[in-house]
Amino acid sequence: MPESIRILIADDHPVVRTGLQGMLAKHEEFVIIGEAENGEQALRLTSERRPDVVLMDLRMPLMDGLQATIQIRQQYPSVQILILTTYDSDRDIVSAIHAGAIGYLLKDAPREELYQAIRAAAKGKSILNPDIAARLMEHMRKPANVDQLSEREIEILHRVSEGMTNKQIGGQLHISEATVKTHLIHIFAKLNVSDRAAAVRIAIERGILQIK
Repeated sequence: MPESIRILIADDHPVVRTGLQGMLAKHEEFVIIGEAENGEQALRLTSERRPDVVLMDLRMPLMDGLQATIQIRQQYPSVQILILTTYDSDRDIVSAIHAGAIGYLLKDAPREELYQAIRAAAKGKSILNPDIAARLMEHMRKPANVDQLSEREIEILHRVSEGMTNKQIGGQLHISEATVKTHLIHIFAKLNVSDRAAAVRIAIERGILQIK
């Protein structure tokens, strides 16, 4: 008998949570240890019950799935996040992977694909739908388009170039560290980079940041 995989379902739609619960309950290896209707609840239940895998929706109230993913991965690195959503834009996919999600599935994925992704996630292995993987690779090949950066993102990137930490940036702008991290993830996704130094370098090269 396979080892049990403890799963937390995070989705703001009761019908979706009920459907997933019923689908996964048919397999003895999957044990549902809780349901969350928003990101804040997902973070709290993760702290209390320590699931192996969180099935995380992206769009939820109070705290969205992206911020919840960031905080869970920072605080409980052994917990794996598998995004399960209806949103399939390149930005959503790249942002989720940068946030620490181990996989990304659409809600219309075949059941067996979901089961395989959960099993892989529990072992710390990533499984991406071929279409999602192809989209991710295509996005990473595209040239950076810094014109997409918002004023707030440029403001944060400017402070990053000055050597400020996320905590310092949050203090100056009166936002949380998690919000700063979310903005940085969006910046990385838009610029096709994976770290702060590369983001600053590209922004300087494109004239978005003026360093004195």
